[in-house]
Amino acid sequence: MELEPIIISSSILSANFAKLGEQIAALEQAGVDWIHIDVMDGHFVPNITMGQFIVETCRAITSLPLDVHLMITNPEDHIPSFIKSGANWVSVQVETCPNIYRTLEYIRSLGAHPGVVINPGTPASALQEILHLVDMVLVMTVNPGYSGQTFIPEVLPKIKQLSAMLMGNPNQAKIQVDGGITPATLPLVYQAGARIIVAATSIFKHPAGIAAGVSSLRNAIPALK
Repeated sequence: MELEPIIISSSILSANFAKLGEQIAALEQAGVDWIHIDVMDGHFVPNITMGQFIVETCRAITSLPLDVHLMITNPEDHIPSFIKSGANWVSVQVETCPNIYRTLEYIRSLGAHPGVVINPGTPASALQEILHLVDMVLVMTVNPGYSGQTFIPEVLPKIKQLSAMLMGNPNQAKIQVDGGITPATLPLVYQAGARIIVAATSIFKHPAGIAAGVSSLRNAIPALK
């Protein structure tokens, strides 16, 4: 049986920003599908990372889709500027959006693909009423905030549950996972139903370089056969 391909969204959270242009070019040459940009505000998560300027910079560097994950409070205030800066996908945390229905509609109305994100401690049922509004569901497989964390296996049943919930989704939404994804954990999330893989450390910190890191993830899937 032919396996459904994965989409690799490479998180630049682990990139060397002194060589960002070179590293994004290396990602393109290695065949990644998207560039993932983790936006953190120091409030919803403890870390502070990138803003609109980095999205704009990446847009000038690459034509790959930019996959922006807003780990921030009051994301509605910033969604237009991130889309204007070049974001193709904008994902918001369900935990930060009291009016999540409106927020997802807002993202789509501005011309971007809406995604919704849940943390490890948030149940899949929290998304039941809004799945028809999204193009992607991002399941965090670590507690958000830092790169290089260890995969939380207890999240796997939730991925399976969401995969079942998304059957017949009008937007053909896919499940994305982020956190501790390596060649060892990728088959686990794939079997559970994830098809979009966010990876940072396993790509940028691979001892043989970026291309080898991407290749190691691609080659993890045949192990399922």
